[in-house]
Amino acid sequence: MSLPQKLPLELMQTKWASEINPVLKFPPINGVLLKNIALSIGDNSINHLLQRVQQGWVLTDQDASANIYRGKAFNSLTLTLTSDAVVNISIWCY
Repeated sequence: MSLPQKLPLELMQTKWASEINPVLKFPPINGVLLKNIALSIGDNSINHLLQRVQQGWVLTDQDASANIYRGKAFNSLTLTLTSDAVVNISIWCY
């Protein structure tokens, strides 16, 4: 069995960058967890804290039965969620 060939530092850095950069650029990695958001029936505007146009969201916790969906297009300040019941949620915004 042969030992792996040693690579020059510059080549190793290039190789590492080519492998890790796609992971770091994956949109859900760069998100914010918003906990205990109280939703009322109808449209609810939530400051997503991203300071950029949002790309998506994932419901991470919900304390009651409710249908929840995005009510308006993504923008740089808020996420509008529409709910058919009073519920507390936590969401990952990215």
